[in-house]
Amino acid sequence: MRKLFIVIVSIVLFLSFVALFLMPSLLWGWIVLGPVLALGIYDFVQVKHSIPRNFPVLGRMRYLFELIRPEIYQYFVENDTEGVPFDRDQRSLVYQRAKKVRDTIPFGTKEDVYAAGYEWINHSMAPLHHKPEDMRITIGGPDCQQPYSASLLNVSAMSYGSLSKNAILALSKGAKIGGFAHNTGEGGISPYHFEGGADIIWQIGTGYFGCRNDDGTFSEGLFAEQAAHPQIKMIELKLSQGAKPGHGGILPAAKLTPEIAAIRKVPMGKDVLSPPGHSAFSNPIELLEFIGKLRRFGNGKPIGIKLCVGKRREFLAVCKAMVKTGITPDYIAVDGGEGGTGAAPLEFSNHVGSPLIEGLIFVHNALVGYSLRSKIRVLASGKVASGFSLMKRLALGADACYSARGMMLSLGCIQALQCNSNHCPVGVATQNPWLNAGLDPTEKSVRVSNFHRETIKSLCEMLGAIGLASPSDLRPWHIMHRVSHTDTKHYGELYDFLKDGELLREPLPLAYERACNAASPETFAHAK
Repeated sequence: MRKLFIVIVSIVLFLSFVALFLMPSLLWGWIVLGPVLALGIYDFVQVKHSIPRNFPVLGRMRYLFELIRPEIYQYFVENDTEGVPFDRDQRSLVYQRAKKVRDTIPFGTKEDVYAAGYEWINHSMAPLHHKPEDMRITIGGPDCQQPYSASLLNVSAMSYGSLSKNAILALSKGAKIGGFAHNTGEGGISPYHFEGGADIIWQIGTGYFGCRNDDGTFSEGLFAEQAAHPQIKMIELKLSQGAKPGHGGILPAAKLTPEIAAIRKVPMGKDVLSPPGHSAFSNPIELLEFIGKLRRFGNGKPIGIKLCVGKRREFLAVCKAMVKTGITPDYIAVDGGEGGTGAAPLEFSNHVGSPLIEGLIFVHNALVGYSLRSKIRVLASGKVASGFSLMKRLALGADACYSARGMMLSLGCIQALQCNSNHCPVGVATQNPWLNAGLDPTEKSVRVSNFHRETIKSLCEMLGAIGLASPSDLRPWHIMHRVSHTDTKHYGELYDFLKDGELLREPLPLAYERACNAASPETFAHAK
């Protein structure tokens, strides 16, 4: 569209000057059309708004709908898809905080407080004050030589290739401004991750992009060379992801550029498909030995694993392997089955993998049950977009969180659902250079930082309101959940939470007995 606009403007200006010279009477037409042309030129050169920048004049129709929201604008937004990823209030909150506009509301809560599913926290008569800069944790277990001080909210895994170079650069710059980490996603590290200056969490998936041999296997030499970069603070081994667990990543050929192919070390011309599983290990003990290898070649930096919880016995088998070998990751990132910002088969996106809350509580319980929790931090990823959603996940077992969609919305994402088509209208999820140019990294990086800062600030205010001294004091009973119109329970009553070492002694908790007995540290298969 940007290229077409340049051509059209050039033709119109040329023909207009010719027409005015030959027929001065056309001056009135020029007076009428001139402002439209001027508006188009202004849209083309401004950097605050991606839609009119990519679609001069025509893109302003979106803002006309917004002027009379929610009736018409929300009708178009909420009825053009089968289920909008973020509801209206979540999107509005992210946009408001990213743009630093007023995010208070009149006339009380917008939710039905007596409807099943409504959640809240109970405040204290002795509230406290917290500083956003104190909302950090240290990640690094007993074998870590370079612990990392992480924010409680960080950029979740989104690869260069899935996102545009300007989007990656804006996220990295925003993370640098705000002092939080940027996860690369499994697509490897691009120059734009480094250029932005942020602390980097380098994610390595089943394709080993950026550290792979020609046959697609893991390369120790390339890994060690890359891992030595001082901006890389942590390394994350991706076992599965919420959008398509057990499937492997997908980068459509339409989004593969020579630069991306060189970064990933893959050929041009076809879809880039990550294998469903890893070739570097085949059982729980080998997985932990591989983690130990990454730690050695990574100069003692924190090593984590990311997974969407599937078969419970398989994760319990990994826990048993940790107990047997003494090797533990420094953190575990739990991705919810409802997560995902890129391309995924519909059935996998909707029906494969545990939702975040069930997966998070299970992982936390398993680590507690095997007396491993004190050595391993837990990160949670899945629709974190507000201070309350962050607080809820911290209360249910997480130490810190990732945000993907929230960060994308702060970049200007309008949920056009064109992420896998290379036609993202705002330049976030496309490799089309003309659409990509509509996203200004300097402008959007500030919005990314704003969203992070205001969300952490909201967490501080809510934490103080309930009278807790630290996020680590949050517990399941702090989050209330309405089960029905007349029945309310806290999460400590909705779910069972294990005691330290409870899975190491008999009798095993009934809810875990079958899965524990089926788990073996020597195999992911069912124990005989």
